[in-house]
Amino acid sequence: MYLITAIYTMNLEDYMLPCLNKQLLGVDCPGCGMQRALHLLLHGEFVAAFQMYPAIYTILPLFALVIGNKVFNLNINQRLIIILGIATVALILINYITKFIN
Repeated sequence: MYLITAIYTMNLEDYMLPCLNKQLLGVDCPGCGMQRALHLLLHGEFVAAFQMYPAIYTILPLFALVIGNKVFNLNINQRLIIILGIATVALILINYITKFIN
């Protein structure tokens, strides 16, 4: 409960890391927008999080499954992890390409 209260009361945007690729080269990296999307997601702005970084909805379950499989030995189906991994990479690439087109 304290964590939820802390998330809503503190300004997480003050602690976000800048993208070194964007600072040095002036070009977004494939991960640009992930921190902001996670911030939006934590604040219940689900549509805005998807618009910011669509892969956030596949990265989080993928991360949870991989950690759960390695740390807790949950014997999760590897096929599911592979499918989520492919979907995540596809969404990241599609998002990255559309940033350059627009």
